[in-house]
Parts: sequence; C-alpha cells; structure tokens
Amino acid sequence: MIRIIDTHSHLYSDTFAHDQDAVIARAQQVLQAVLLPNIDADSIEVMHALDQKVPGFFFSMMGLHPCHVQENWQEQLAELKTYLDKSPQRYVGIGETGLDLYWDKTTLDRQQQALRVQIQWAKDYQLPIILHARDAIDETTDEIEHLLDEQLSGVFHCFDGTIAQAQRIMSFGSFKIGIGGIVTYRKDVQEVVAQIPLEFLVMETDSPYLPPNPHRKDKPRRNESSYTKYVCQTIAELKGISYDEVAEATNANAMALFPRVAQALQAL
Repeated sequence: MIRIIDTHSHLYSDTFAHDQDAVIARAQQVLQAVLLPNIDADSIEVMHALDQKVPGFFFSMMGLHPCHVQENWQEQLAELKTYLDKSPQRYVGIGETGLDLYWDKTTLDRQQQALRVQIQWAKDYQLPIILHARDAIDETTDEIEHLLDEQLSGVFHCFDGTIAQAQRIMSFGSFKIGIGGIVTYRKDVQEVVAQIPLEFLVMETDSPYLPPNPHRKDKPRRNESSYTKYVCQTIAELKGISYDEVAEATNANAMALFPRVAQALQAL
C-alpha cells in the first residue's frame, strides 16, 4: 500500500510521553509524513523536539489555536512570530488557527482578531493556513472569503459540515478539506465526503483526539497518526475506489498545498 500523509497531528502531546517511540514506529509503517500544528507558546519546544527527532518525517507549523486565544493573545502572537522571523524556512504552514464556538462563544471577537493576524502571516510568509472551525464553519469561511486573494491557501481541518458549506470552500479554489476519523462513524459526514471531489481532500487524524473506528472504544481513548489508514480506507469505500487511489490523490493534494513538505520528501 502507498504510504500516506497525515496533515494534522499533535503527536508532541504529553498523551504520547510514555510510548512516543512506539507510536512513531507504527506511524512510519503507514505514513510518509506527519504535519504538526502548533497550538500556543507552550507547545513550541515539544513540537520542535519531535520534528528534530525524525527529520523529514515530521513537519512543524506555527499558530495560535482559537481555544488558546486568551486575554494575552497579542503577546502570545508576538512570541510566536519571533519563531517565524528567526527560522521562516522551518515551518510548512500557519496554524492551527481559526474559530471555535463550541467551548466559548464569548471570545469570538478576539478569536476573529487573532485569526486575521494569522491570515496575514500566511500571506506574508507564503504558507498555507490550517483552520479549526468547530461549530464555526460559516464564521470561519466568512473571514477567509473577506480576505481571500491569490496569496491565500489552506485547509479547513476536521470538516464536519454540509455539502453547501463544502461547496463554498471549494469555490475558493485554493483550499482543501481535511477529513479525519469522524468519517469512519458519522453518517452525515460520510454522505458529504462521498460528494466532495477527491481533488479537494486531504487526510488527517488530529491525534490524540477523535479516534476512528475501530479504536473509539479503546482504553485509554486515544487517536494516533497510524490510524490515518482507517480514514483512507473509509474514503475509498465511500467513493468505490481503491485505498491506493485515495492515498495517491490525497498525497498529491497535500504536497501541492505544502510545497516544503513535497521538496523534503522528494529529496529523500
């Protein structure tokens, strides 16, 4: 089978502290690359430690997660930007950023402000932006549509919206739709993914969150990057094509969106 790309995984999480080497070994059997979105200033060093542990397999990104947009969000962003300015070639994307209206609707205004700053980073550094949009697909799409130009591209991560919402994202032309473990068990997501052309899809896990079937009842309940294979298998079944056809197409999509990842993989 073709080794695939997990475009969104937090394998630097302390959830994996006790068995990280085993998790990496399993990932390497299934995957050719794992992309690591940052969440705040505190996650940077552990993320860097992981991308240094297996160079050419892990790729770091830089951003502030909407659930971490607190009162000091401007100071947080200033600190994150120092890393971008110091080593701009180290990062393959801006994120994880976006909007989250599931946990706290009262912070929407500052989430929007932080997102707009990071959209400008994506343009300035010519990097794709990775968008979290939990219970906020329309609001996040509004922000992107307002600031969309030929410099802006990215991923709507962990998509669970309607076909109309997917079509709006696809109309931008430069954005992909990230599909994770929920496609293995949510019928509404399966119905939508079946209708999205393969050219717009990339695969992800969001490890350690949202484990797919058959691992949803594992104890402890944890997702890991090797489980991307279940996402690939489900997409193949929904579209009536082979696993390798999905892997080949979504890998091509990921490498077109993340050229620094493509260059590193081609150099191996």
